[in-house]
Amino acid sequence: MYKHPRQEIEAYSLPANSVGKRRYVPVHNSRKRYCMPESSSPDSPAHDVLSNATVLVSHNNSAYEDTSGSCVTDEFNDKIKELETVMMGPDSLDLVLDYNDSFDSTSCQETNSWRSTLEAVSRRDLRADLVSCAKAMSENDLMMARSMMEKLRLMVSVSGEPIERLGAYLLEGLVAQLASSGSSIYKSLNQCPEPASTELLSYMHILYEVCPYFKFGYMSANGAIAEAMKEENRVHIIDFQIGQGSQWVTLIQAFAARPGGPPRIRITGIDDTTSAYARGGGLSIVGNRLAKLAKQFNVPFEFNSVSVSVSEVRPKNLGVRPGEALAVNFAFVLHHMPDESVSTENHRDRLLRMVKSLSPKVVTLVEQESNTNTAAFFPRFKETMDYYDAMFESIDVTLPRNHKQRINVEQHCLARDVVNIIACEGADRVERHELLGKWRSRFGMAGFTPYPLSPLVNSTIRSLLRNYSDKYRLEERDGALYLGWMQRDLVASCAWK
Repeated sequence: MYKHPRQEIEAYSLPANSVGKRRYVPVHNSRKRYCMPESSSPDSPAHDVLSNATVLVSHNNSAYEDTSGSCVTDEFNDKIKELETVMMGPDSLDLVLDYNDSFDSTSCQETNSWRSTLEAVSRRDLRADLVSCAKAMSENDLMMARSMMEKLRLMVSVSGEPIERLGAYLLEGLVAQLASSGSSIYKSLNQCPEPASTELLSYMHILYEVCPYFKFGYMSANGAIAEAMKEENRVHIIDFQIGQGSQWVTLIQAFAARPGGPPRIRITGIDDTTSAYARGGGLSIVGNRLAKLAKQFNVPFEFNSVSVSVSEVRPKNLGVRPGEALAVNFAFVLHHMPDESVSTENHRDRLLRMVKSLSPKVVTLVEQESNTNTAAFFPRFKETMDYYDAMFESIDVTLPRNHKQRINVEQHCLARDVVNIIACEGADRVERHELLGKWRSRFGMAGFTPYPLSPLVNSTIRSLLRNYSDKYRLEERDGALYLGWMQRDLVASCAWK
């Protein structure tokens, strides 16, 4: 998910050559109809399944959408009747019609209440049907799974309620998984045209602003680094996924205000291809921006760029110098490293041992609090639905439903992660989250010990959350900070030495 704010975000749509002629399918709880593929190419590895059930998410703007001609939806009342037919069957619909016909226009309040109840029931049914479909697949009941997909296709909507939007992406993953071609389909998504770099950067920025998850991670990590380096004169920070470099703006400013003057700061940034695409160039862009900021605040500054993938980083790339106090930052990056369940090289643990050999003064970890790494398909599906349901609900509070870029933000910054977790296996599944308890075990085996977080960080983050929703929850447990939405933990942050 999170890679400053995202890495490897690419357009999310099926390739043009896999889509046949389109028919218009009514989508639940939407006043528009979205074009669905009637059949996929016979050359597609998922041809049989995709011809039965596919959710097509757009590669541009707001999904494949047409509001002209036959695409224009019926009147709202017809839409409600259609919904009732799907939920209760035609016989029940007759009873509803008889009931409505027996009242005049003064019964609007009762009718609206009934419709609200139907919508609430529908949302519950959608969750249950998604789980039932995944369960059927886990039990190899392909007939039931295909039948459920046909039903689900009419219930999901990229413009609906949070669970309806998430359901669209979950269904796409289920389709690919059922076709036993998750990896092929996921790779084909990468070949689709992605948005212009400026658009992608805009989507990432919107997500950064509407969700506190990234700011929470950056602030907690920066607080630990600032506390560890408060008496150091030469500081070297290694960021294993520097992205746009936005995390270090506030830290440079904090060092500038330090009593006795700022230290000499050197930042080593490790790049990723998607961040480079979004920023429109290499790491020199990040280095120049940070150098300009440091100069403005009279902070001695040096930037070192490392343009290799994280799994290929070796000590010689990092330029560690004697006399520098070293801080290492792992923000939303380690879950992409394959572990012992994927590769005998086990880059996840190898990287931690390598960093420990550098004798850092502090190492910060920020990760999603989710368990999808080694979980089997069915529990992995349920965990993914539960996790991202909370995230989509939190987005709904801050980003209005009618925001013209909301679909693009969710599609390009979140949807591909969901599909990857559900559809892919082995080395092709790159989104491999672990709970903090597992990370503690890995850090401990690498020789690290916990580094206490500053109480000031806790209070600062609580002040930040007041700008969002009172449904966000901040909790400190066992030396780590957890940010959650209602009862669901979403992000965990801690420090090590």
